[in-house]
Amino acid sequence: MVFVEAREMVKFIFITGGVLSSVGKGITTSSIGKMLQARGYSVSAMKIDPYVNVDAGTMNPFMHGEVFVTEDGGETDLDLGHYERFLDINLSKLSNITTGKVYASVIEKERKGEYLGQCVQIIPHVTDEIKSAIRSAAKSSGADVFLVEIGGTIGDIEGLPFLEAVRQMRLEEDARDTLFVHVALVPILNSTNEQKSKPCQHSVQEMRRIGIQPDLIVARCRVPLDRDVRRKIALFGSVPVEAVFTSYDAECLYQIPMNLDEQGMGEYIAKKLALNGRAPDWAPWISVVEEFMNASTPLRIAMCGKYTKLSDSYVSITEALKHAGAKVGCCVSTDWIETTQFEKDPSKVEQLGGYDGIMILPGFGSRGTEGKISAVHYARVNKKPLLGICYGFQLAVVEYARNVIGLEGANTTEVDPKTPHPVIDLLPEQKQLESLGGTMRLGSYRIIVEPGTMIHRLYNSDVVVERHRHRYEVNPKYWDLLRESGMVFSGWSEDRKRVEFLELPGHPFFLGTQSHPEFRSRPGRPSMPYLGFVSAAAGKPVARPA
Repeated sequence: MVFVEAREMVKFIFITGGVLSSVGKGITTSSIGKMLQARGYSVSAMKIDPYVNVDAGTMNPFMHGEVFVTEDGGETDLDLGHYERFLDINLSKLSNITTGKVYASVIEKERKGEYLGQCVQIIPHVTDEIKSAIRSAAKSSGADVFLVEIGGTIGDIEGLPFLEAVRQMRLEEDARDTLFVHVALVPILNSTNEQKSKPCQHSVQEMRRIGIQPDLIVARCRVPLDRDVRRKIALFGSVPVEAVFTSYDAECLYQIPMNLDEQGMGEYIAKKLALNGRAPDWAPWISVVEEFMNASTPLRIAMCGKYTKLSDSYVSITEALKHAGAKVGCCVSTDWIETTQFEKDPSKVEQLGGYDGIMILPGFGSRGTEGKISAVHYARVNKKPLLGICYGFQLAVVEYARNVIGLEGANTTEVDPKTPHPVIDLLPEQKQLESLGGTMRLGSYRIIVEPGTMIHRLYNSDVVVERHRHRYEVNPKYWDLLRESGMVFSGWSEDRKRVEFLELPGHPFFLGTQSHPEFRSRPGRPSMPYLGFVSAAAGKPVARPA
């Protein structure tokens, strides 16, 4: 008798999108994962980005939105933030692959002679590299089901090698271990109020020309699909009508997984993947959603920054504010304020008086910097709750050095390399670097919190962990002068060589952090700096998560 060792099989779900970008693939991917989690399965996810950049780190937020930072220091696509928030998991840099990463690896292997004289081609070498990256990340995750979102739009030339790779995976894996989900727009014409299925139909047809038949179709539409439209999509998409679902507008983003599950999507996926018939337990998620639905007290936050024309530039920050708002019963609204206007007309900073709180947003470079400093000054002098993130933290130091200590011309060397008072300066280890990609201080670091400070009361802990993404720091040469003038450094790097938090005693809430605590915020468990800020802006006590 021959005994064959059973191979643990991971299920793969591939999510593609058509018609236009930002159609909602990331939220659909997150929602599928949540439906499976509600049924007791472990899930993880990956985002494939077809651009040739090695990672998102060097890309302007106007071009690509926020750069999301993982625990291990990966600079990734913003959709990883959606995955982490919905699924309450921490992903790694393995969860984001790009054309740049794939080709860099293939070329390195070719230079080392690993292909043994072969002519290196897209098929099989590039596609094999893609499949290897997907399977490696899936194995590393240990998940029952691994979700793979393929960025871009069907028909984009950049995405073809990735689509070919996952087409091959369907042939190579067990028939019950792969599932293709296609998300496409169904617009509604204003003139007739008619749902138009043709863009979705063409998108599915393009998929089939590539060699991939979707197993189910998710129509992105403002409202649920009409029955006849659903049938038409099923007919032309070659799927059963019960395999067509609508991702329609929801009052709360976190309702969407339940909205899709109510249409039978979770059950359909489980059946197609031959998962056993577990009943979903939505009770924990419902309690989270109810916090958002019950939040009614309006709260206005001024978002002072330079990438304000594209809200995706700060999506983790806006979500962290919403998480905190839901916990204290507030409906947070954000107004995007381009700080260059304060430089052109200083009187415009007075508009900040109409807000409950002021955020100084992260960013790079000189544009809008003096306007941010003006916003910090307004918040400090007028006792408005303020939260400064990363660059916002650094500019709070600059404002204090100029206007409290009296250091004329104080600045960050990022803006003025010849400033007479470089209160913010480049990290020592950054000064000899020639490459910009992936070279910042990135990922999670332990922070020592000073007892008796506001931030210690918020975290209720002596040591916390937060994610970072920066090149500059508070110059140690000015530590003593800043502290002697009243600024409190309430958090330090583990080696006490870097300031991590600052605050001002006697102010309702004035907090700066070198870290990006928004990356670890979760619905139901908000980031503590954000919770403290929103609570102060609302004039309410901090409502700690259970």
